[in-house]
Amino acid sequence: MKIFVFSKDTLLIYGLVVLVLVGMFTVGTMSETVITNATTGSNLPVYSVKTEKKQIAITFDCAWEDTETNSIIQVLKDNNAKSSFFVVGGYADRYPESLKKLCQDGHEVLNHTDTHLHMSKLSKEQIIKEITVCEDKINSITGQSLKIFRPPYGDYNNTLITVAKEQGFLPVQWDVDSNDWKDTDPSKIASEVAGNIKNGSIVLFHNGAKNTVEALKILLPQLKNEGYEFVPVSQLVYREGYVIDKSGMQSKI
Repeated sequence: MKIFVFSKDTLLIYGLVVLVLVGMFTVGTMSETVITNATTGSNLPVYSVKTEKKQIAITFDCAWEDTETNSIIQVLKDNNAKSSFFVVGGYADRYPESLKKLCQDGHEVLNHTDTHLHMSKLSKEQIIKEITVCEDKINSITGQSLKIFRPPYGDYNNTLITVAKEQGFLPVQWDVDSNDWKDTDPSKIASEVAGNIKNGSIVLFHNGAKNTVEALKILLPQLKNEGYEFVPVSQLVYREGYVIDKSGMQSKI
């Protein structure tokens, strides 16, 4: 029987080789896990969409006041922009005529829950109620039921995403935040949004912020000149046959 004797240097080399092989196996396993999770439906909302088209979605969260909605509708019309308005159930109760006008002008009304709660703190039953009650209100007023949902405050967890999808809803967030609720100077809002736009971006505005209209008057013509088309969220996202990567970008399979 032969007995092999290894020096310390030889053992060190063998040890390093083993570590490298283990690392390669681990990385390969992690990558495969990410792909598997994505193809079976990652528990992430859609933040943006991968597309070669110069299309973006301008969206508005509507929770409280309605003072700027007509002005927003007008500036969108002036720039041939179709948009998406995520409304809370209470807003729909108070301003049904605004919802009807939005639809008449070619915009879409989407779900922002019934009472604007932190959804990650709710039970499955409460989540279902918040989403379905709001959708029923939207449908009864507008005839639309597109089943696209945005959680208030951008707040979600795995339970929320799973339950929303079980109910047939696509959760959608944003990748460009105007921060218009901070009442920043309109030119600064427009500049910061324009600087972060890319194909497939979803932009967040609010219909009740005081400088939103003036910011849009600056921003929309600039983006039009750059070749962007403004489409509703439902025309930008995929409803089936897609993957979502770690950044929340949705891609067609």
